[in-house]
Amino acid sequence: MHGPRLSTLAWRNIWRNRRRTLITLFSIAFGVFLAVMFTGIGDSTYGQMIDHSARLGGGHVVVQHPEYAETPSLKRSLQDTDALRARAEADPDVTRVVPRVSGAAMLSTSTGSVGAMLLGIDPKAEDRDTLGIIDALSEGEFFADADDKGIILGSTLAENLGVKLGKKVVFTVTDKHGEISSGLARVKGIVNTGSPTIDGGICLLPIDSLRRILAYDADELTQLAVFVDGHRNSAAVAGRLREGHPEKESAAILTWDEAQPDLAGFISMKTSSTMILELIITVLIAAGIFNTLFVSVMERLREFGIMAAIGFSSGQLFALVLWESLWLALCGLLAGVLVTAYPYYYLNTTGLDYSQMVGSGAEVAGVSMEPILYVELYGPNAIFIALAIFIATMSAGLYPAWRAGRIAPVETIRIV
Repeated sequence: MHGPRLSTLAWRNIWRNRRRTLITLFSIAFGVFLAVMFTGIGDSTYGQMIDHSARLGGGHVVVQHPEYAETPSLKRSLQDTDALRARAEADPDVTRVVPRVSGAAMLSTSTGSVGAMLLGIDPKAEDRDTLGIIDALSEGEFFADADDKGIILGSTLAENLGVKLGKKVVFTVTDKHGEISSGLARVKGIVNTGSPTIDGGICLLPIDSLRRILAYDADELTQLAVFVDGHRNSAAVAGRLREGHPEKESAAILTWDEAQPDLAGFISMKTSSTMILELIITVLIAAGIFNTLFVSVMERLREFGIMAAIGFSSGQLFALVLWESLWLALCGLLAGVLVTAYPYYYLNTTGLDYSQMVGSGAEVAGVSMEPILYVELYGPNAIFIALAIFIATMSAGLYPAWRAGRIAPVETIRIV
């Protein structure tokens, strides 16, 4: 008997006990649903966190002074950055490249002083895709140009300083030569991101106004923020920029996970937890498939004995049970797609709002999370889930198939 006829016989065999087959298919479909949902939630949530971190920090790829990560200081600056910026903009995976000046500052008013993280930006180069704080501007307006005389404060920082729109704030920094310099600016805007860390410790200044106070050159900065088309391309972009920039002593080119180790560690831990959960689900599915096939084989011992007596070889009986396992795998995956399709579509497009549980949002490693749950499964992860369940199902059929192939006709035909 040839392969195609074995496949037809196997298809008929799995439906001889419809209830058992349907229960098995439901278990596979439910396993697919759980694996897709858990993995999709992780892919979407972690992707959002990485993008938010890039928009609030230094981009998906950060170019900065080699010693800036260990000792963040306004003295650790990059000079002659125009050529490096042009090379980054020419990369096909790079969408935006923006200059940043960041460091510590002391803000003072007549009521007191508060330390803060200072971020100098170019208003003409920034938008919502590169600076998420723009979306959180709750009062006032954004800077008009890079020479603007204003300052934008986090809501909690403004409250701690006791200032409102239009009030003056003195900011004190250490310039590139190590000298103490001060500037005066009026509060032009207040941002409320929902992140306690950001709202309580961030202030924005126009980059050219800040450069003059720091004694920076026109193209001098502390960070060059590179944004890429999909955070998973960060490593490739960073590699190409390193190849084109042989002077490693003058600039460090870091991917988002190298620049944000706390966030990368959190995502790695959660991803590992999800993989362990998926492994447990896969083992449970395999156990269910094994039970179905093994019981089916044991119930049909006499039938297999007769088939062996009329000419079926051990290899054909082995292949017959594997065909049954294959049909269960394919039908189970199809059932999983049908069961998962609508929930996935709904959570991918509309999402699940859980803001009443966490308020305006949660925060991990200083990065705020949206209070809306989305699902977006990364393509390779979808292939991995399908292959894992398929392999588990086929593996579960190996022993029952081997058992069927070792049938002794004389002994099994006597079974009543």
